[in-house]
Amino acid sequence: MTDFPINDLSRHRGEKSVSVSAKAHELLLFDFDGTVADTRTVAHRILNDMSKEFGFRELPEDQLEAARGMSTRQFIAHLGISSWRVPMIAKRGLQLLHERIDQINPIHGMPEIIATLHGQGHRIGILTSNSEANVAAFLTRHQLPYFHFIRTSSKLFGKAREIKRILKAEKVMPSDVLYIGDETRDIDAAKETGLRIAAVTWGYNSAEALGSMDPHHMVSSPGELLEIVGKKS
Repeated sequence: MTDFPINDLSRHRGEKSVSVSAKAHELLLFDFDGTVADTRTVAHRILNDMSKEFGFRELPEDQLEAARGMSTRQFIAHLGISSWRVPMIAKRGLQLLHERIDQINPIHGMPEIIATLHGQGHRIGILTSNSEANVAAFLTRHQLPYFHFIRTSSKLFGKAREIKRILKAEKVMPSDVLYIGDETRDIDAAKETGLRIAAVTWGYNSAEALGSMDPHHMVSSPGELLEIVGKKS
């Protein structure tokens, strides 16, 4: 686990400390790519660049929406990538993303919502398959000093295991966590570990794909998170 240096940045921004009051959700756990950071366009370019390097199928622009309807496993199969090659391709993708991290912007409206949630006293963390270096660089660049920790899953389908580690480290029960993510695998991980899941529709998977998995909440704009947080039903 990495503690992001929120206190130092907050002082520079002149923010006042807030006392944490009892909340329905004691921990808000955010996915990064597609949920907080708008990485879809850059990731698509990187994917097609890597297709030449690793010899898998390109993803044309006119197939992007169809791809959003696929699960991660379906998408990997669609590209013709063997499962044993996934780790090396993912590692290369993160390296290329780091080179272009200055091209990545937050999802429109998300910084303000995260700042509001932080100001309300919520404990906020990030769980991602991206690298710690990429996430930290993004948060620093966009002055988002609101996250208590950054946790990374080295395996594409390893988020459930990491969630269990977070629960232990943060000393919280699954019922005290709301996970906010944009992919079907986020829903899988949340359900496996007993977390409530808010599925956002502006990321990598389509609303139809997410809805078919029956998440606890469907979110079509960042502002809706303010309505969901504080509720357990």
